[in-house]
Amino acid sequence: MPFTLPQLPYGYDALEPTIDAATMTLHHSKHHQAYVDKLNEGVSEGQGLEGKSLEDILANISAQSKKVRNNGGGHWNHSFFWETMQPGGSQPGGRLAEAIDQSFGSFEAFKTKFNEAGVGQFGSGWVWLILDQSGDLAITSTPAQDNPLMDDAPVRGTPLLGNDVWEHAYYLKYNNRRPEYLAAWWNVVNWDKVAERYEAAAG
Repeated sequence: MPFTLPQLPYGYDALEPTIDAATMTLHHSKHHQAYVDKLNEGVSEGQGLEGKSLEDILANISAQSKKVRNNGGGHWNHSFFWETMQPGGSQPGGRLAEAIDQSFGSFEAFKTKFNEAGVGQFGSGWVWLILDQSGDLAITSTPAQDNPLMDDAPVRGTPLLGNDVWEHAYYLKYNNRRPEYLAAWWNVVNWDKVAERYEAAAG
């Protein structure tokens, strides 16, 4: 079956005022849809990719075409991103909160380091909180539509949280003020979903 655009778990205006409805509409219905369409094209042109999960494709992405890499990453990253947010946001708790404190000193220190990584990502890309291959929390960033699941990622691991720092994610509201967007984004993070991912990855 070809890959399809997932439905958002909330309305296009649900993350106002942090992320405006116009940005969400374009981001989901135009940008993400384009990644899905081009990924399906790339899969049909590739060797033996039909029927494989996106995670399996990403795990061997170094052997794939640029079309599959860019659009496969774009589809996975955005599907993950939509689920990372919710109206009104939330706060981390339980084992995840303890792990954040242990790894970064405090929740505020973690947010500062995450934001710094997002600001420091040159050009378009993503900033991530992952559970790395040693079982530790780590902050990393990737260019373009790359992610830590890819076999040639500089830092591999299981993504728990990710923020899109492509300009299309924030430019209509924040213009070139990426640090302002990164600071505001915490208001809509769905920490219950992040904790669910952490529990699944950490065991």
